[in-house]
Amino acid sequence: MNSIFHRISVRKYQDKPVEKEKIEQILRAAMQAPSATNQQPWEFYVVTDREKLEALSRVHPYAGMTKDAPAAIVPAYRKDCRLPPFAQIDMAICLENLWLETDAQGLGGVWLGIAPAEGRMKLVEKILNMPENLRAFAIFPFGYPAEERPQQDRFDTSRIHWVG
Repeated sequence: MNSIFHRISVRKYQDKPVEKEKIEQILRAAMQAPSATNQQPWEFYVVTDREKLEALSRVHPYAGMTKDAPAAIVPAYRKDCRLPPFAQIDMAICLENLWLETDAQGLGGVWLGIAPAEGRMKLVEKILNMPENLRAFAIFPFGYPAEERPQQDRFDTSRIHWVG
């Protein structure tokens, strides 16, 4: 639970590559996410190529930090999964697991929303040359943090409604 209360959006990274073992552990955590009817609609693109990171940084106005990250993960979902209307929900759960494990590995990242913005999705798919059956969901640039700050306390009792 520590990562839930520690994780922040990290947009500045040290100039240091992320070890393959850490990336694999992050992806392992992502794939442990629950999904509708266990459809597991996810595929992952691990991007370390500087030109691709630069191109991804121009996909939307808040993606600029991607060009300076040592790596980015682009989760995508298969259009032919059993329950397509639930694929993006499944991907959100998966990305939360990915982010929490990133923090647990001593790394930091930020979730850049791509879906459901059709134009952004198509740009990412083109940059990464994704096959026709995949849809880009997000960009997650990450690395060793070059910044640190406490997480906000978001607990708000006014949003709790006890029934019964």
